[in-house]
Amino acid sequence: MQKTMKNKISTMNKNTRKNLITYAIVIAAFAVMQTLISTGSVSSLLEGLMVPICIYVILAVSLNLVVGILGELSLGHAGFMCVGAFASAFFSKCMRDVITVDIVRFLLALLIGIAAAAVFGILIGIPVLRLKGDYLAIVTLAFGEIIKNLVNVLYIGKDANGFHFSTKDVMALDMEPDGTVIVNGPQGITGTPKDATFLIGFILILITLFIVLNLINSRDGRAIMSIRDNRIAAESIGINVTKYKLMAFTVSAALAGAAGVLYAHNLSTLTANTNNFGYNQSIMILVFVVLGGIGNIRGSIIAAVILTLLPELLRGLSDYRMLIYAIVLIVMMLFNWAPRAIEWREKYLRFGRKKKEAVQ
Repeated sequence: MQKTMKNKISTMNKNTRKNLITYAIVIAAFAVMQTLISTGSVSSLLEGLMVPICIYVILAVSLNLVVGILGELSLGHAGFMCVGAFASAFFSKCMRDVITVDIVRFLLALLIGIAAAAVFGILIGIPVLRLKGDYLAIVTLAFGEIIKNLVNVLYIGKDANGFHFSTKDVMALDMEPDGTVIVNGPQGITGTPKDATFLIGFILILITLFIVLNLINSRDGRAIMSIRDNRIAAESIGINVTKYKLMAFTVSAALAGAAGVLYAHNLSTLTANTNNFGYNQSIMILVFVVLGGIGNIRGSIIAAVILTLLPELLRGLSDYRMLIYAIVLIVMMLFNWAPRAIEWREKYLRFGRKKKEAVQ
């Protein structure tokens, strides 16, 4: 029994150490970039990428909770991001003149975006999580497309009589002359306050990491991973499969909603199209997860940062930009998944551990 307790403590210490290293990497990267920005050592183009990087890191980490920890393939992550973005942007535009303190308005919009995405996560998760594999991927992909298309046909206006809704056009809203259009179909929402900053994005990354890493290392996280490894065995020992699958799916959706809030408040005009809320976006987030290593939270962060920065850093090479980008993708894939690369990494890490133990 004493030996078992020692093993548990050792495992706990190992997980805590790994988590602290992840936090330290994120904090150090933020400190370096903030120093470079404050001293004017970074171009305006690179500075403008800081908030998008934060958005993609949150999306990659949250999707890894479903794909890596739960073991289910979801392609509707951009749909949850879209829900959070439009719910928060709608609130911020309506409350812009009522709540004049920017940070208070943004925090309320953040809570609304997270809550809206979580509700959709529950509503979609209850029927969808009965499916597995390719079937789940197809249904979640369809959900993302449905959300995007619904937003594009939605018109919402406001006048002295309250809110007006239509799925036809602006004229069908039948508002008073002093009425304002808030959601204008394919043209989206214009005039959202640009409250998103690099500091807020960094704080949201830390919160996302705290939630995901603590969930993974908790009793619930171990139950979720047991479902991933063997669903039948998990059911046989009394684990409620539906409950834990829905928990992981909802938490992932809520965090995607938070990324959507950050995205919406980084633009003056928010529209829903294939590139930002369609299947292209969902596939891109999945690429971050796969290249960083499925189930590897730190790898997802690194992959999201590299693959977001790379196209902009290589922009000056014009003709060779996408070629170099493709080569980097292949190298990252081989490094993470090739058997010899895995063997080399394990050998190197084992050597490092033995050397450290010898010093102690």
